[in-house]
Amino acid sequence: MNEAVLITGGAGFIGSHLLERLVEKGQQVVCLDNFDPYYPAEIKRRNLQGALSSDCVRLVDADVRDRAGLRAVLASERVRTIVHLAARPGVRPSLQDPELYLDVNVRGTLDLLATAKECGVSRVVFASSSSVYGIIEGMASEDGTPCHPLSPYGASKAAAEALCSAYAHTGGPSVVALRLFTVYGPRQRPDMAINRFTRLIASGEAVSVHGDGHSLRDYTFISDIVDGIEAVLEASLPGYHVFNLGRGRPAVLLDVIGLIEKGLGAKAKLRFLPEPPGEPPLTHADIDKAGAILDYRPSVSIEEGIGRYLQWFEQQQGAGPHDG
Repeated sequence: MNEAVLITGGAGFIGSHLLERLVEKGQQVVCLDNFDPYYPAEIKRRNLQGALSSDCVRLVDADVRDRAGLRAVLASERVRTIVHLAARPGVRPSLQDPELYLDVNVRGTLDLLATAKECGVSRVVFASSSSVYGIIEGMASEDGTPCHPLSPYGASKAAAEALCSAYAHTGGPSVVALRLFTVYGPRQRPDMAINRFTRLIASGEAVSVHGDGHSLRDYTFISDIVDGIEAVLEASLPGYHVFNLGRGRPAVLLDVIGLIEKGLGAKAKLRFLPEPPGEPPLTHADIDKAGAILDYRPSVSIEEGIGRYLQWFEQQQGAGPHDG
């Protein structure tokens, strides 16, 4: 029996794209997701429609905080690699319910690492976030930029990274933590900026912009992120490693809205609001380390990425509830 890759949060935005990429290559994959109601489960199930038609995929409805359930999955499959994407997302919501974020993102990661060690899993790829950095000046580098997160979400990712390091150095699986920068593209979560802006502009509703609209984000297209994860899966990286996965070229928020307006042929009705706490004015990934070790070369510009997203969005219109 071939070894399987376990993807936690496999029905989500990033997980479903990674799942499809691996299935295309004939990889056996276990997709684990608890279909948390943070956004409608129907959206996640639609994300999986294509991949589930393959004999290479097994879907498991379970929570990473359920060690017995994890143990059962790992015992029934030859899993040597786990890609841990499952998490409670969102900077602003984490300010309202920090306990939940610590429980899902920190305890959930602890439960996964402990069970992986117990069951002989050899490596874990952990999806961290640019939110661990907080306020930066210039580019954020994995080895040179201190982590001072501004939100419970960012803090939960930083704490989970620390657990990953501890397990990797004390007889657990090797771990690669990937700090992901503002991922966007088809199937993006409904609460994320590009998705939300597109829906509101298309329907003629007001678009809320926090701050003056000149914040900079290192928007990274989903296919580039999947390329980076796939490169990690193909590499030999014993111990503990951290990589930034971003585009490396931040874009101004109002410029991104302008690209959406142009693509839709509609003018946004902007409503400017105060900048909320927890949000840095800049995210900017130094991707030299990923380029040198993983040969990571993001290729999708913000202009091309928005165009590809809008093409998908327009195809989804009239298809029922969806995340575009």
